[in-house]
Amino acid sequence: MVPLPADFTLAFAATCRRPRPEVLIGGAPLRVLRLSSAGARLLDGWVEGQPVGPGPGAGLLAARLVDGGLAVPVVPPAGPGGPDPLVGAVVIPVRDDPSGLGTTLAALRSCAPELAVHVVDDGSHRPVETPAGVRLHRRSPSAGPGPSRNLGVRLASAGGSAPDVIVFVDAGCIPHPGCLAALLAQFRDPGVGAAAPRITSRAGPGTRRGLARYETAHSPLDLGPEPAPVRPGGPVPFVPTAVLAVRASALAGVGGFDEGLRFGEDVDLVWRLHRAGWRVRYDPAVTASHPARDTYRAWLRQRFDYGRSASPLAARHGRDVAPLRVSPWSATAWGCAAAGRPLAGAALAAGAAQVLSRRAGADRVVAGDLRRLALGGTARAAVPLADAVRRAWLPPAAAALALTRRYGDRRARFAGAAAAVSVLIGPGWADWAARRPATGPLRWTAWRLADDLAYQAGVWAGVAEARSAAALLPRW
Repeated sequence: MVPLPADFTLAFAATCRRPRPEVLIGGAPLRVLRLSSAGARLLDGWVEGQPVGPGPGAGLLAARLVDGGLAVPVVPPAGPGGPDPLVGAVVIPVRDDPSGLGTTLAALRSCAPELAVHVVDDGSHRPVETPAGVRLHRRSPSAGPGPSRNLGVRLASAGGSAPDVIVFVDAGCIPHPGCLAALLAQFRDPGVGAAAPRITSRAGPGTRRGLARYETAHSPLDLGPEPAPVRPGGPVPFVPTAVLAVRASALAGVGGFDEGLRFGEDVDLVWRLHRAGWRVRYDPAVTASHPARDTYRAWLRQRFDYGRSASPLAARHGRDVAPLRVSPWSATAWGCAAAGRPLAGAALAAGAAQVLSRRAGADRVVAGDLRRLALGGTARAAVPLADAVRRAWLPPAAAALALTRRYGDRRARFAGAAAAVSVLIGPGWADWAARRPATGPLRWTAWRLADDLAYQAGVWAGVAEARSAAALLPRW
């Protein structure tokens, strides 16, 4: 584990609890961290805003909190006499999108004029042109974004001044002011291998109105407002290469992008960086925007292609691609409820909470917190369970519902029907209530359902092509 730099400070996650000075509870998965008296004193200072401070013990404890998702590192502003700035270069793959490329280049001239820019034209039917100062490389025939990014890295790294950090930007993306500088600053932590901003969606003049409203409020590239370490199974399991900064040495160490992947190559790269021991950081305090799909067909095709990448990723990363990560206790409790046995499910959830609370020993305060967190986790597990059905398991779920209707008693049939309605409608309705977008609740729910079913169609197409159900298996 690489210690956190001494001049960094920490912001503690909203879900992190400190029931006693020497105990922290939080992270994903949930953990209980017991501190020594010296560690508790360090924590007191960090809570008050003091820097991590010198000494390997302080840096390692801070790194443990950050890597566990209990705290978020805050990079101090650069000052005189600080570390030398890192050298960065931008790589942009493009194919048949001269307008999007022009938009991105104009944004880069405005927000990061000091960075060398390399554009790789991936076999455009009409070769793109770039202004003076932008290095253009052409390849033919088209090989896809992964190979194009690898080519851009090789060309950017050739010559005398190889960059420390490569910033990948998709054509059409607009890094907002300060975005790239903030990402480069993250690499002052020597353990950081990659960093990404929050990607919002913007609608173009030709985008259908309903699609524009949905996309700007629910982009698949927007990973939310909370900072987090990026790792499989975490609150932020991946980050896209729409805008992604990667340490050049880390990229070389994992062999760059997998050129055998047409989709999901960004997820694969991030997971290989994590597995190699690098930190991957999501920083939503800085933002960039990505153009929304402008037609229904293109929108559904995008979701289908995302789902289709699940099987190739499962072949490389196994259960990291699982459509559901939930404890067996929570899954069984909700399974009992869906089968018409809600009291049995509640009893099972209560028993699981009691078992977890025993980790606190005789400490009743910590045990009470653990019980509440366990019960809350079981309640919240309904959301990922519903998402798994909508995005991966609808055929077997429909078969189970049909069997319930044929062989179950009246209570089981009623519970199964209620569960089906909740799964199909509930997530969209709850999402609308949380976001309150301009679209009405019925239309928003229909958009969400179409979104998830298009993704699921891609998942099953990938499963059929791979002749493997690995992408459908849960991870307990």
